[in-house]
Amino acid sequence: MVDLRDARSVLIVLDTPAAGLRSPALELLTLARTLGRTTAVALTEPSAETLASLSDHGVERVLVADLGALDPSVVHLTPVAAEAIEAALVACRADVVLFTSSFVNTEAAARLAASTRSGLVLDVAGVTDDPAQSGLVGAKRVFAGSWDVSCAVTTPMAVFTVRANAVVQALAAEPSTVEVERFAVVPTPASTAATLVDRVLHEAPVGGSGRPALAEAAYVVAGGRGTLGDFAPVEDLADALGAAVGATRDAVDEGWVGHDAQIGQTGVTIAPRVYVGAGISGAPHHRGGMQASGVIIAVNNDPDSPIFEIADFGVVGDMAEVLPQAAAEIRRHKG
Repeated sequence: MVDLRDARSVLIVLDTPAAGLRSPALELLTLARTLGRTTAVALTEPSAETLASLSDHGVERVLVADLGALDPSVVHLTPVAAEAIEAALVACRADVVLFTSSFVNTEAAARLAASTRSGLVLDVAGVTDDPAQSGLVGAKRVFAGSWDVSCAVTTPMAVFTVRANAVVQALAAEPSTVEVERFAVVPTPASTAATLVDRVLHEAPVGGSGRPALAEAAYVVAGGRGTLGDFAPVEDLADALGAAVGATRDAVDEGWVGHDAQIGQTGVTIAPRVYVGAGISGAPHHRGGMQASGVIIAVNNDPDSPIFEIADFGVVGDMAEVLPQAAAEIRRHKG
């Protein structure tokens, strides 16, 4: 029997090759090893740190796009990115393309899938083989985390975006020797017709420097109306955990925190390994953005709060007392 992992070629799209790879990209590399032979593609020159990370994860080949004398801002247009990635997948004869899940990558993945007539599954939590169809299946949650579904790709090539924290990253059994290859890309006039005014390539940490971006954080501590505007206990626990800080729409509307911290159907959708909700009732709007979390911990002084219905662990008490105690104990445990 032929091992599909030996026969299949997987192309990984690197988000920030010049600055080093963040956790979602490393998770992507871990997933790719379970699917086949891995090649990475970068639209900008990879740093020494990036190449070292790729070696640690067993990647032997990196394709670097040469876009000639194009203005640097044009490189980040999604039509240009899609055309460059398509050229890379032809070069390595890829059967699967994996992106991290972001607004920019969603657009580039959709363009790539349309131009190559490939199956596309967005925001998956995992990708596995489907022996019945000799294809791949993407597992994901839909309807605000209420349903788990499996999406089988029946086309010869598959394109997936993979949400952060879906895979536990792990190094390869042995480091590899990374070979860097450059390939020329001549974007079509249509792909460069737009003008890029501005773009934030990745989120700035909310509530202070050093915290992870909310959308990709493995740990999130969120505050709601029950904070009464005092987010100090929320931020203290977040710093003790190394977590991102989030908030409900009510807290944002009151002006207590910025909109970048809002979790919910009109804010950021998160799926951390651990979510702590403090002073949050659990309204449907907020639940739609966080109930795909691995472990949900709720702290509220109202035992009838709806958030306790979905919580794995609940504390009925004053968050202003509970959170500082938890932060102190975590710091004591860390030594």
